[in-house]
Amino acid sequence: MELGVIGLGRMGRIVVDRTLAAGHDVVAFDLDDEAVESAAEAGATPADSIVDLAAELGDDKRIWLMVPAGKAVDATLDDLDPHLTEDDVVVDGGNSHFERSLDRAEACPAAYLDCGTSGGPASAEEGFSLMVGGPQWAYDELVPVFDAVATGPDGHGYMGPSGAGHYVKMVHNGVEYALMQAYGEGFELLADGRYDLDLETVARTWNNGAVIRSWLLELCEEAFVEEATEDDALSDVDDYIAGGSTGTWTVQESLEQEVPVPLIYQALAERFDSRNEGRFSRRLANRLRYGFGRHEVARRRED
Repeated sequence: MELGVIGLGRMGRIVVDRTLAAGHDVVAFDLDDEAVESAAEAGATPADSIVDLAAELGDDKRIWLMVPAGKAVDATLDDLDPHLTEDDVVVDGGNSHFERSLDRAEACPAAYLDCGTSGGPASAEEGFSLMVGGPQWAYDELVPVFDAVATGPDGHGYMGPSGAGHYVKMVHNGVEYALMQAYGEGFELLADGRYDLDLETVARTWNNGAVIRSWLLELCEEAFVEEATEDDALSDVDDYIAGGSTGTWTVQESLEQEVPVPLIYQALAERFDSRNEGRFSRRLANRLRYGFGRHEVARRRED
């Protein structure tokens, strides 16, 4: 299969590399010429514009967008629009709001797949978890690529009609917020409790057979190793937690559907409140975002 990839940042480059490794052809484009050159060195066919990418793909185009959610997606689709037909397939692998995905699916000349993508840059070797919504035939057509980009056949699934993929990813992120908050609060109690505990040892022990073991807990252990100081485990990490859009969407949808999500709401509230005061649990959440998504770690500043 030949796949066009637009957007060669951390996530888009993983799509390129894993697709190439599975024996497929890739045509790659990015506004950054160096990113295109790097993808070409890895084996992709470089494109110097969206028009050039569309021409290289010819008929029955299969195109994966991995550009920032929002205006960048719309601008890319506008540029692609004259070159698409109903036989083509466009995958939006970013964190778009599911209602915007519905609008785009209706407006796009091609079959539009909204693809929730989880795993972050840390999943470059293992592969992503992909939650896909849109026309069933388009999903079936892209299965070989999904197999390559995901952890394998079990790492992706058809969630339903347009919007379903990004809807599931939205709720996934809400759950992620709550899990990070739970680990943060538990380790905060251990850090400030009655025993002088080595948090790395606690995390390592929990990661081996405990009921609460998980990849996030492995990232806790990693954080305690890499951020160790003489003062405490995370003394250099700020408690400002960035992000919040997908968690906000989850809470808003819970209100629309009258489904209570108190843990997710509280985790979102803590994230917003992190812009005010400092807590250990928020410092750990800050560092965990680096662990799975390679988001920049905000550091504490001297007054």
